[in-house]
Amino acid sequence: MVGGGIAGLSAGWRLAKHGFRDFIIVEMEQRAGGNSRWGENEVSAYPWAAHYLPVPNRESALVRELCSELGLLEDGVWSERHLCHSPQERLFLHGRWQEGLEPEVGVPREQKQQFRRFEERIGEFAGSRQFTIPMDIGARASALDQVSMDEWLRREGFDSPYLNWYVNYGCRDDYGALARDTSAWAGIHYFASRQHDERGPLTWPEGNGWLANKLLERLERNVRASAMVTGVRREGRRLRVVTPETEFLAEAVIWAAPSYLLRYVIEDAPDTSGLIYSPWIVANLTLDRLPREINSERAWDNVLFDSAALGYVVATHQSLRSRIVRSVWTWYMALAEGVPAANRNLLLEKDWSYWKEFLLRDLERAHPDIRQCVSRIDIMRFGHAMARPVPRWIFSETRRRLCRWGTDIVLANSDLSGFSIFEEAQYRGVKAADRVLRRLGSA
Repeated sequence: MVGGGIAGLSAGWRLAKHGFRDFIIVEMEQRAGGNSRWGENEVSAYPWAAHYLPVPNRESALVRELCSELGLLEDGVWSERHLCHSPQERLFLHGRWQEGLEPEVGVPREQKQQFRRFEERIGEFAGSRQFTIPMDIGARASALDQVSMDEWLRREGFDSPYLNWYVNYGCRDDYGALARDTSAWAGIHYFASRQHDERGPLTWPEGNGWLANKLLERLERNVRASAMVTGVRREGRRLRVVTPETEFLAEAVIWAAPSYLLRYVIEDAPDTSGLIYSPWIVANLTLDRLPREINSERAWDNVLFDSAALGYVVATHQSLRSRIVRSVWTWYMALAEGVPAANRNLLLEKDWSYWKEFLLRDLERAHPDIRQCVSRIDIMRFGHAMARPVPRWIFSETRRRLCRWGTDIVLANSDLSGFSIFEEAQYRGVKAADRVLRRLGSA
């Protein structure tokens, strides 16, 4: 297996559950985890990317199966210990914090009515059962994929700047893209695919690193980290997988790394030209004291209205301590404006000092004394953080061919779904493992 993110770890999880243990997961980084990687310091563990798992829908059988194994779900009841503590979300709007992320403070009545109408339309879409997780369960070809989410909003008469910010925030949050660069089908999926009768989300100080680590504990003997695959070539009925340190002979290869990378290691790679990936930058700020706040209760997820960034989550929010002095905040920014390739160059050109100033100026809007609180800032750049569901991609024949491509080499990355969330990564990994098991069984 190539790639130790959630897709690769889930493929290994599936193989092991079927009693098949003769496999190796090769991971380029020093630690597996992919977009669920994590770090830790003397204050707390913290996420480097994905920081929560929404309470899985009833049809998300694979995720619920994993959650049951990990003690998160028992007899249909979710563990209170792992559900996000209250208050969960807040929004800094017009110079003050409000509870929840839907803008309320200073929003005119007629614009609030647009939110209610938007919710009604989303409810209609949810009721169609076409917006499911995993997407393959219910998705059917739709004209919504032919237009952008921004265009769909205009067609529906949704012109409130507050609602448009809210929808853009959702697209940036899950897809790293603005509404104008997101398929309307995918934009609606963000809002219509989740069941809202459950509490949640599930979260930990290290974010989804908790889930990745639990999978790694089960697959520790099968993982080879710090091993970059430089070539995959056929030798008769076998495949030779080459890394700088060693080589492996395999009956089959599950390619769980981003699909576009395959063309660099084999000669007959599939066409991945339609895949577009969003660059991100993530920073972890270690605080020796918390900023001063007036008339506001601190939350887990903290968002600043009209910011280019997505806000920050608090690693110590789940702590049961009665008093928190030091903390770690994880600040996120999807480089959604402009062309992804140009933004990747920006990530390479700008150094730590540039991004340090950028994020501190962003946070100063809500926390004027933030510079006096922070003792350390660690920054990570993600050039290809997640697949971007651009218009006309989700239901394209090119994407369908990618999902079916290969016999002895099988693709498994979440980019096959057109967007990168935990459930899709797990689903693609499991489906790839099933294909390989069928092939090896018939062989």
